[in-house]
Amino acid sequence: MDSITNPFSPGAGSPPPELVGRDDLIEQANILLERIRLRRSEKSMILTGLRGVGKTVLLNEIERMASKKAYSTISVESYEGKTLGTLLAPQLRQLLFDLDRVAGTSDKVKRGLRVLRSFIGTVKLSVPNIPIELDIDPERGTADSGDLEVDLPALFLAVAEAAQDRHSAVALFIDEIQYLNRKELGSLIMALHRIQQRQLPFTMIGAGLPVLPGLAGESKSYAERLLSFPIVGALSESDSARALEEPARAAGVSFNADALKEVFRITEGYPYFLQEWGYQIWKIATSSPITARVVKDATAIAIPRLDENFFRVRFNRLTPREKTFLRVMADSGHGPARTSDIADKLQLRINQLGPVRANLIKKGMIYSPAHGELAFTVPLFDEFMKRAAT
Repeated sequence: MDSITNPFSPGAGSPPPELVGRDDLIEQANILLERIRLRRSEKSMILTGLRGVGKTVLLNEIERMASKKAYSTISVESYEGKTLGTLLAPQLRQLLFDLDRVAGTSDKVKRGLRVLRSFIGTVKLSVPNIPIELDIDPERGTADSGDLEVDLPALFLAVAEAAQDRHSAVALFIDEIQYLNRKELGSLIMALHRIQQRQLPFTMIGAGLPVLPGLAGESKSYAERLLSFPIVGALSESDSARALEEPARAAGVSFNADALKEVFRITEGYPYFLQEWGYQIWKIATSSPITARVVKDATAIAIPRLDENFFRVRFNRLTPREKTFLRVMADSGHGPARTSDIADKLQLRINQLGPVRANLIKKGMIYSPAHGELAFTVPLFDEFMKRAAT
C-alpha cells in the first residue's frame, strides 16, 4: 500500500474518508437549519458523546451544510482560561461587517455594530493582547450593564435582527461547550431563549461531553425545552466495517470478514480508533485482501501510539490523588463504576470523594451517566489504566 495515499486519517477533528452511521444526526441538523431559515421555532442542538466519537467532525459537516444554505456562520472552541465574550466578539464583529457589505448600508446592521461596541467596551475584551476596537459609537443602555446574562441576550438579538434585515440567518457553532462556566452557559441559554421567543433567524449547534445535559439543566431549568442533546456514540459493527471497507475499496483494496471483525472487537466501533487501526493496517499491509493477521500486527503498533498520544497526555495532567481515583475506577471493570464501591476501595466516605470527583469532572475525565455512577469520558481508558499499572 502507498503510505502517501493512505485514506485513513486519525486526528482531532480530522474528517474521515467516509462519514458513516450519522445519517439521523445529519437529518436532524438539516431540519433545524431549514426551520430556522423559515423563521419556525426549533430547538438548538448540542451533540454529546465521549472523546473520539467524531463530534467535531459532525460539527464541521453541519457548518458546511449551513454555509450551503446561505447562513452566516460563527465557529468557536471553548477552553479553560478563555471567556465566552472573548471567543465571540471578534467573530460577531466579522459577521456584522460581512452583512454590512451586502446591498448597501443597513440601520439594523449599524445598530448591531453599536451594540457589539457597547458589549466590548463593558467587558474590556482583547484578542492576543490587542484590543478589539470598533470605530463607532456604542449603543448606550444596551449590552453595557456588565452582567453577561443581561448583555449577551441583547447582543444576540441585535445580531439576529441584522441578519433578518439582510434576509440571512446565523448559525453559531461552539465546540467543547463543557468548558464554559456556569454563568456563561446560563447566559448562552438565556440568549437563545430570547431569540426563540422572537422567532429570529439565529440558532446554535454545539458539541461536548456527556455532562452537558446535566450542566445545562442545573444552569437553567428550561434548558431541556430549549435544547436537544443528541448522543453521538460508537458505530455499529456494520457501520464500522463500512468506515474501513469503502475507502479501501476506492483504492482497489479489500478486507477479509475476520479482519473487520477483529478491528471492531478491539476498537468497539469508536471512530477515532477505527481511523488509527485503518491507518496502521494500511502502512504494513503488503497485499489485498487484508487479513486478521495484518490487523493483529497493526494492533501491536496502534496501542503504544494511542497510549502515548491519546491516553497518556490526559493522564499526565492529573494529580496523584486523581490518578489513584481513576485506577480504582478502572479496576471496577468495563463500564460505569459505582461511587460507593470506589469509596469502599479507597476506605473513604462518599462525601470525602467530592473534591477529587469534581476536579475530574471539570477536567473532562469522567462523568455521571446515572445517579451514583461514574464513567470515563475517554473510550477504553480503563484498559489503558491497567496497562499503565504494569
